[in-house]
Amino acid sequence: MKIKTYLLLIAGAAIILSSCGQNMTGNAKIVSEEDTLSYALGVDVANSLKRSSIEELNYEAFVNGMADVFEEKDLKMDKEKIQPFIRNYFTKMREEKAQKNLEEGQVFLEENKTKEGIITTESGLQYEILQEGTGKSPVATDKVKCHYHGSLLDGTVFDSSVDKGKPAEFVLNRVIPGWTEGLQLMKEGAKYKFYIPSELAYGKRGSRNIQGNTALIFEVELIEILAPEQKAN
Repeated sequence: MKIKTYLLLIAGAAIILSSCGQNMTGNAKIVSEEDTLSYALGVDVANSLKRSSIEELNYEAFVNGMADVFEEKDLKMDKEKIQPFIRNYFTKMREEKAQKNLEEGQVFLEENKTKEGIITTESGLQYEILQEGTGKSPVATDKVKCHYHGSLLDGTVFDSSVDKGKPAEFVLNRVIPGWTEGLQLMKEGAKYKFYIPSELAYGKRGSRNIQGNTALIFEVELIEILAPEQKAN
């Protein structure tokens, strides 16, 4: 999480706790509109922190830090060291999680490749054929129309055109390498399941909702190869 975003969340939390009288017992009454706003902001800030992999906080230290700032008391840390500490903490946390993701992905793919029906390409991409197609196969520069359902190894769905109810249209060489390679193996009308190593997905950096070094699973249906000049609707 970016430091600026983190500090905005902390500032928001400070306002919330100030409005609630710093009540951390979970018994704050929701009576007025201000109460409702305070509680809603508290839930929103907590969810944002959890999305950044913050699962636990020392509430007393958290509140004390905010109170010292709002009441203009001497801080218990060197002010110049606070942002570097936060930055280094999140960097370390991301690196540790990325290493764990890498190891989990490697174990999963190593076991998965031994299963019946799984084909592994030279790049390490794994796939199984759910339904064969009868049309043409695309090349990397083709624009295609697909339905897809993307999940993490634990089954968590992170994106799905099926759930959105509208197929996606894109040029093959503008998506993750696993898709660029995999869809060229398909024919129109085919449906494949891809098991994509992290290096063929979003790599070490990850993306907005994908952590670094995460292996991904996609069910993809190649509906149609579109003419180059045809634009998405």
